[in-house]
Amino acid sequence: MATEMDKVGGDAGYERLGTRRLKLVDVVAQSVGLIGPVFSAAFLIPLIAGTGFSGEGAGVATPFAVILAAIGTLALGWIVAQYAKRVHAAGSLYDYVTMGFGTRVGGWTGWIYYGATLLLSSAIAVLVGWFLRDNVLPAFGIEGLLESWMWSLVYVLLVFLVLAAGVQISTRLQLVLALVSAAVVLAFFIKVIVEAPENDLRAFNPAEAPSYTGILFGVLYGVLIFVGFETAANLAEEAEHPKRAIPRAVFLSVSIVAIFYIVAAYAQVAGFGFDMDVFTSPEVAGAPLFALGSPEAQGGYGGSSDLILKILLVVVLLDVMAVGLGAATASARGIFALARDRKIPGVFARTTASGNTVGSALVVAVVSAGWVLATLLVEMLFANGVLTGVPHELAVFQWISTLGAFMIMSVYGILALGAFSGLREHPKRVTLVITGVIGIAVAVGAIFGAIYKVLPPFDRIWLWAVIWAAVGLLVTLAVKGREPARRALADLSTGEEG
Repeated sequence: MATEMDKVGGDAGYERLGTRRLKLVDVVAQSVGLIGPVFSAAFLIPLIAGTGFSGEGAGVATPFAVILAAIGTLALGWIVAQYAKRVHAAGSLYDYVTMGFGTRVGGWTGWIYYGATLLLSSAIAVLVGWFLRDNVLPAFGIEGLLESWMWSLVYVLLVFLVLAAGVQISTRLQLVLALVSAAVVLAFFIKVIVEAPENDLRAFNPAEAPSYTGILFGVLYGVLIFVGFETAANLAEEAEHPKRAIPRAVFLSVSIVAIFYIVAAYAQVAGFGFDMDVFTSPEVAGAPLFALGSPEAQGGYGGSSDLILKILLVVVLLDVMAVGLGAATASARGIFALARDRKIPGVFARTTASGNTVGSALVVAVVSAGWVLATLLVEMLFANGVLTGVPHELAVFQWISTLGAFMIMSVYGILALGAFSGLREHPKRVTLVITGVIGIAVAVGAIFGAIYKVLPPFDRIWLWAVIWAAVGLLVTLAVKGREPARRALADLSTGEEG
């Protein structure tokens, strides 16, 4: 039976993606893959506890702060879900902001947002080669082989081939990578909780935080570990039942990941004996998961050998690749949507005969490879301030991923503000106001947390974000584009967007 997409076809002169065949599990995999729960649990939870540049955090009450961050993210998720019920195009946040503020602001926001996802994709490309060469392979006694930049370029090529081969291959691969890594790490965290010297519900008591300001900063940093929850919406155009699947995927991904993070946060707090001096110490805070997974002789929960530590290294690598693939998939669809609407050159909207995004996938590959080569050729890239002495590839990853997250949080704020106009006819006015206010507060708070007391080279993140936004504004003013595909192609919206 022909789908609605098949009926409409490409007669309007707009490029098309493949047929609607993605299931709920595929779109959930996209969001969870980009969120990267294992990666965040392994490296970012200490920020919530208090290792950020502000020096403030939730301390023992880190699990409580994670719960509050999840609630704030769900408010943003509600807004995304309401838009997703009305618009089924690949542009997602670009189209949503357009509904609230018009095509100019929407196009500008799309420039910022998909520039940010491109940064995240590139950051992972730089990280993968280094993490594989300098961490995973040595753990198994394997030295030499390829240089880190070579591994990274191999990874970039593989991602391009996956994107060009079809989105369902991408989502299913993300699902496998994320599921395997999350299951292994969750089992390990449960082991830590069972064997911890002490278990206590005070980790869920806000009074256990150093201060209520610490809780606030914990929540602000906590929101960052949910970045990417909205990217299921980028697959709306290829989902079988987007009006149902995308909203469900948004809420499911946040809920599933939130449960994982709560367990992870509690396991780390309890695993280090509720001693924040140990948890936030430089020796532990950089990678608490690996500290917990080290052999018992080294104070960890890894037993008498380093087998568990080796397994954790491998599954973290798997999750890192899932994050990169998720970012690349979201970027490819967003660039395709902007190009199809002629906000950027139409050549980037080219697809294969089966509707796979080859033009935009090539952009993702070229930009990612460019960052890998820049990291290789410019040895002092970002090697200053607090990143002095940090492995070069890791420093570059930290800088460009921080910039990408900062830009995404800015777009979250614009999205939430625009919802008051874009969803003005929504029957649940009270819910709209509450979620809009919470969404704006979450975004503003996260941006503040990324600026307050930040040390070089991160103290100029905001400036580079402004420069990118300024370039995007000039492009948006110079290029009018054409009628958005969501309006030109009948099957890409319900006609309720106003």
